[in-house]
Amino acid sequence: MPWFYQEAPFISRAEIEAMCQRTLDEARTRLGCDFRRVLLLPPDLTRAHSGSGWITETIYNLLPATCDIHVIPTLGQHIPHTEAENKWMFGSIPHERIHPHDWKGGITNVGTIPGDLVSETTGGIADWDIPVELNTMTVTEPWDLIINIGHVVPHEVLGFANHNKNYFIGLGGKQTICASHMAAGVYGCENNLGQLITPLRACYNWAEDQYLSHLPDLYFQVVMSRDAENRLVHTGVYVGDDLETYLMAARASREQNITVFDRPVKKIVAVMQADEFRATWVANKAVYRTRMAMADGGELLVIAPGVERFGEQPEVDALIRKYGYRTRNEILELYKQNQDMQDVGHGTAHLIHGTSDGRFTIRYAPGKLTRAEIESVGYEYADVNEVLRHYDPAKMTEGWNTMPDGEEVFFISTPSAGLWSTREKLAGRRPAPL
Repeated sequence: MPWFYQEAPFISRAEIEAMCQRTLDEARTRLGCDFRRVLLLPPDLTRAHSGSGWITETIYNLLPATCDIHVIPTLGQHIPHTEAENKWMFGSIPHERIHPHDWKGGITNVGTIPGDLVSETTGGIADWDIPVELNTMTVTEPWDLIINIGHVVPHEVLGFANHNKNYFIGLGGKQTICASHMAAGVYGCENNLGQLITPLRACYNWAEDQYLSHLPDLYFQVVMSRDAENRLVHTGVYVGDDLETYLMAARASREQNITVFDRPVKKIVAVMQADEFRATWVANKAVYRTRMAMADGGELLVIAPGVERFGEQPEVDALIRKYGYRTRNEILELYKQNQDMQDVGHGTAHLIHGTSDGRFTIRYAPGKLTRAEIESVGYEYADVNEVLRHYDPAKMTEGWNTMPDGEEVFFISTPSAGLWSTREKLAGRRPAPL
């Protein structure tokens, strides 16, 4: 069970800051630590809307001045923050105390998730070993306390984000991330979204018990929802060191963050904030989170004024440009035949997640990619300035809108904060493993 938690229609910043202090008090008692050396593991800037940045800053400033405190944003394969981005997200925390995760050179192998377990959890769809490569600083240096901070919200790979995702993806090495994402990709994005325990989550739970049980760690997790004025607000805080702490948060997110439709939606307009999303790699959360709601022949319009590239790394950007967002079956067939796709498995999985499988149109309005670039990867293009004039986010209402020309669209201002699906799609999925 969690050490403690709070659930309410609205939890204020002051209340969360008080829970930060309580977390340290409980850790001192339960773990017997005196806070000589502490590691904080928040998400990266694509989760900034969750308040994880100021929560991390609050905990940092509550620790004793004599404490040696370090912060590692759980970037996974994302581009490291600049100094300005760290200041924007983490406020007063000194830049030299915030360390970029090096997913290729800064990792240590601590074990393996055996292929037999991967096969058991996926029903034989995936059957390969998953090497467990984790951030060297995290797993080899001495810590009195490690606090994982993050937002529990529906996720295309693990059902819900956060908890031990911070370790195995956020602080994972290339082999771990590639093998994991391909296992989740072949199992199916729609079979993962909003499931409490996905096959990969079951594998990570096993690996956490096997390889990380010695770490003096805990989880500080938040859940968010929209209030009566359509503002994202905190509705849950869950603090503890066990699986049930995650499950309670995930159940709350499942209740609050999944919008269910009786019929598929013909047109969705989704906005990906420019200060958080600069590549289709992350902006495609708009695709992942809405695909189960989209009608065949419908259109998803992604307004992404910050998008300037496809992949987060050059090799992934090149992979996306070479192969494009094809159907799942096409990508899997190409994967068998092409070494470059096998070498960048997480990029290949992203291609699977980012397709409409030919069911509906994905139309992108990017800030800096050209029409030719967008159309070359299989998407349709829209001019971002024209789109912003017609679908002005400041004037749109969260949910259904009737435009001046009579067009009816469903507007989503923060796709990364939820999941949208028809009732039929949710009911027709593979059962999740125990």
